[in-house]
Amino acid sequence: MINGFDGGKLADLPERERTMIERRQALLGSSYRLFYETPVHPVRGDGVWLYDADDNAYLDAYNNVPSVGHCHPHVVEAIASQAAVLNTHTRYLGEQILDYSERLLATFPAELNRVMYTCTGSEAVDLALRLARYYTGGTGIIITENAYHGVTTAAAEISPALGPNMPLGQHVLTVPAPDNYRGDGRDVGDVLAENVANAIAFMRRHGIKPAAFIADGIFSTDGIFSEPAGFLKKTLDVLHEAGALYIADEVQPGFGRLGTGMWGFMRHGITPDIVVMGKPMGNGMPIAAAVMKHEIEQKFGADIRYFNTFGANHVSITAASAVLDVIENEALIENARVTGDHLLAGMRALQETVPSIGDVRGIGLFLGLDFVKDRETREPDGALALKVVNGLRDRRVLISASGPAGNVLKIRPPLPFKIEHADLFLTALKDVLEDAGAAA
Repeated sequence: MINGFDGGKLADLPERERTMIERRQALLGSSYRLFYETPVHPVRGDGVWLYDADDNAYLDAYNNVPSVGHCHPHVVEAIASQAAVLNTHTRYLGEQILDYSERLLATFPAELNRVMYTCTGSEAVDLALRLARYYTGGTGIIITENAYHGVTTAAAEISPALGPNMPLGQHVLTVPAPDNYRGDGRDVGDVLAENVANAIAFMRRHGIKPAAFIADGIFSTDGIFSEPAGFLKKTLDVLHEAGALYIADEVQPGFGRLGTGMWGFMRHGITPDIVVMGKPMGNGMPIAAAVMKHEIEQKFGADIRYFNTFGANHVSITAASAVLDVIENEALIENARVTGDHLLAGMRALQETVPSIGDVRGIGLFLGLDFVKDRETREPDGALALKVVNGLRDRRVLISASGPAGNVLKIRPPLPFKIEHADLFLTALKDVLEDAGAAA
């Protein structure tokens, strides 16, 4: 696991943290992992800040689930008020789910006009795979080489980022991510489309009918690749020619994070067949969804009943509606654009004095900083990235890393992250790089 706590260093921690980790290990088991060489123990949150048990403030430059900020008062009030009135499931009639669905679908292209609710992004991905397979009659799924799409059985089988001990599904094929930095100079849209076409041909040669390609549009766990806008169009054409679907995973880039619109796929000028989203839609409350073209839902719904006991319950729908209020009323999409541009400019200025920074990329509040051992060879430097992640943590700035080699800083803060917060981050990053001896 990138940026995981090393249990062998437990004895080096203060007694309070050591005791808590020992309890975790005894109660939760070894699959549960912690971030950072010295794990963080937040006890409360406020906006883009987390506070530990000693009331130290940590700047959150990583967590996308509290999309409109930790404990946003409008969302908190909406949750509390609704919880005091009613919280039940969707087999009873209710206005709230209908009102929210109309608001949500209005943010999509007109062809995407049906929504089905779940509790988590993993469940939404699982449902999307069921829909795609039922609609196409195929079983083959194409993903990128270090993708992450969730932790249900079906989602984990298309998530190579979970590591080599998590086997991929038998009808799952991987293709390289659209990497402009380490590519051969060819158009990444052409290369990705060719690779997807080759994967489809391979499937057919082995008697597998393709069902879908799923990607998150910014390829977050592959290393964060966003450019050029529009490069996914050719892949979509290849898929549709083969009778397969495109599933856009918006769990991470969605809800305005890229600063160019509500959904990441929009900057590519495409209309996916299915879109999935997760807990950022409720600021961390258990609500997620799959949005799709009506013909896909119609074929599935005519033959198969769907129900999710807790999905779209009254409290979660209320939280989701409050999130839309905040995104609109606080102009958070525009804030993502402005602050993201400022962060990019600051990191590119830093790149001029730090030879270990090979590339700076991303858009809005979803950015990556690629560390290399040598700019000529572009060999990834995961060790430096990990040192920077932990150095920032020691300065109470929370960040993590991405990419197969773990060499890309993954910068993905809550949407209210403003220029003053960006400047705090950039100053801390500069100091850490100087301490690491990376600056020229």
